Amino acid sequence: MTDVPSLDVTNRFVLDFARRFEERHPGARVLDYGCGAGRLVRAARADGLDMEGVDVFYAGSATREEAARTGLLGSVIHEMMEGRMPYAANSFDLVVNNQVMEHVEDLDAVLREIHRVLKPGGTVLSLFPAMDVFREGHIGIPFSHWMKKGSRWRFYYTWALRSLGLGTWKEQAPTCRQWALDKLDWIDRFTVYRTRREIFAAYGRCFSNTLIEERYIRYRLLDRPGREWIVKLLRLPMMTPLAKAVFRKLAFLVILSHKESR
Repeated sequence: MTDVPSLDVTNRFVLDFARRFEERHPGARVLDYGCGAGRLVRAARADGLDMEGVDVFYAGSATREEAARTGLLGSVIHEMMEGRMPYAANSFDLVVNNQVMEHVEDLDAVLREIHRVLKPGGTVLSLFPAMDVFREGHIGIPFSHWMKKGSRWRFYYTWALRSLGLGTWKEQAPTCRQWALDKLDWIDRFTVYRTRREIFAAYGRCFSNTLIEERYIRYRLLDRPGREWIVKLLRLPMMTPLAKAVFRKLAFLVILSHKESR
């Protein structure tokens, strides 16, 4: 196995959640659904957790090659075929997914498959944006995912904001115009944004669910020193609901789900 990779703050939150879960459920099997290159899997296993990963390795990502280089592809990290995970029913105690569900075409089918491999009483942790988030996180252009696909207005808007310095992955195109063309094409092909109502309806057909954005907000604030005073402010009346509402518009949902026990 290659060296343990560093993780961004969101993956560190997921890893911390998995650690705490394993403390309450010793020997728990954990699955990272949509694991990509497997960086979280590698970090979790180095930390003593029994975590595996699975991914479809869609064409919009080059993570399959990185997963193969780790030597874990085919043993700890598996490739999904035709929407089916290579695991028996009731295999895992915890399934995590981080910024994955906005990339799936059929959310109901994905959740049914997660439900199948999850043990009765098992837990799912999901982090991903809904349609109403202000900033499209993959390309960094606000509201670009709200506009009609293929519209000239959206193209000129995105091109203009990129020319003003906004956007991510800027090195991947020779001009701002080409960047706008490429990135809009990417989100059109590889993202599926849903309303919160659609998301909650799909999750509710498989699990009982709770939104826990406040846990992530506190974790992120405490991830760097000097922010403890902000966390204390969240204890004031109405501050936590306000922080959660703002967070959902600027970042993503954090959904904690449970499968019914038999």
